[in-house]
Amino acid sequence: MFSKSKINDPAPKQDGSPAANTVTSTPVERPAMPVGAPAASAPKAKPPASTLSADLTVVGNLRTSGDIQVEGHVQGDIRAHLLTVGESATIEGEVVADDVVVTGRIVGRVRGLKVRLTSTARVEGDIIHKTIAIESGAHFEGSVQRQEDPLATAGQQGKKAAPVTKPAAAAPAPAAAMPKAQTAADGKA
Repeated sequence: MFSKSKINDPAPKQDGSPAANTVTSTPVERPAMPVGAPAASAPKAKPPASTLSADLTVVGNLRTSGDIQVEGHVQGDIRAHLLTVGESATIEGEVVADDVVVTGRIVGRVRGLKVRLTSTARVEGDIIHKTIAIESGAHFEGSVQRQEDPLATAGQQGKKAAPVTKPAAAAPAPAAAMPKAQTAADGKA
């Protein structure tokens, strides 16, 4: 764009040295930027949402700080900034996002600052939210709980749901209750 060069100075400085009287200007070739592309000094633009197409089935958990649009089937938990559940989508697992827009089906808990169930939404599970909107025609089975920060307790709730159990090393079962193969191996047959 603009550069500071000595070509536009009204009079070059005269100090007697040959370098002071010469002005070197070389044009810089810059690649053409597409219209609408951010400049190098501008903050990075938000990347587009990751899209899981209708013919895709994912078995496992998804985690991103960006946006996800699900049109297919996910068997696992999802954590994202913005989650959009498409009309043909099914999610079986817990959903945690700042914004959740459901037009498809979720079987599992939903946690979000803003949760919106459209008229085609089908949710079977609890919803923990800060704000919620449920359109007429949406199908919802579960409980709704408002929390000031529903995302903060997402990790803690998962830990409470799965208590740590110690192996049963108490009293052994009586010999009559054990299968014959096991008692024979112990020599108590």
